[in-house]
Amino acid sequence: MATTLVVPCFNEASRLDPDTFLSFAEATDASFVFVDDGSRDDTFAVLQRMADALPTSITTLRLERNQGKAEAVRFGMATAQEGPSEFVGFWDADLATPLSELDALLEHFERASRLQMVVGSRVLLMGRRIDRNPIRHYAGRVFATVVSLTLGLPIYDTQCGAKVFRNNEITRQLFGDAFVSRWIFDVELIARLKHAVGTGDATTMASYLVEHPLMTWTDVAGGKLKLGDFAKSVVDLARIYKRYLR
Repeated sequence: MATTLVVPCFNEASRLDPDTFLSFAEATDASFVFVDDGSRDDTFAVLQRMADALPTSITTLRLERNQGKAEAVRFGMATAQEGPSEFVGFWDADLATPLSELDALLEHFERASRLQMVVGSRVLLMGRRIDRNPIRHYAGRVFATVVSLTLGLPIYDTQCGAKVFRNNEITRQLFGDAFVSRWIFDVELIARLKHAVGTGDATTMASYLVEHPLMTWTDVAGGKLKLGDFAKSVVDLARIYKRYLR
């Protein structure tokens, strides 16, 4: 199924794996919109070389100053949604979630006609390899519990950087306005989806939103998220609740 993935990049020149992205694009119906979020290293030069190598499948955009992942994704999604792909989404540049997981996320859309959003979920189960930093994992579990209670949904993992959406009017609503949160816009997307489909009921929401347990996820060194950002995320969660859920 034709899919366009937005890949936000900030100072990723040393971590990007161009060959993996190019090989995947050549072998599948996937295309990519890479957004350089005001990088201060050679990230944009690396992205340009990728676009030159495969111009039919690779698009590069550039924000002159760093605006954060939320705005970089939103900026890229505006371009992705203009294309012919039936599905759009975003993916982390470090490939913590391998691109091979994409097909499994897309398969959910074939089984549910109302489904709008599929999110990767980092659940350590037998037969799966989820390699997470223990401190971040346990801090993340506390935060995820608070998020679940705030949203009123039994969602396990809102922050995994692999998410796919139908390319339709609902998705355009989700990404149309600037996000309240710079840190946890993933949570805000789910709150916006609840608002867009007009239901707060968890059972009904399950027909619009599905979590997919990933087979593989690896905590790649050099990530931008710091433990101090959890405090900022709590403040942003309160803002999201006030805007969409109160």
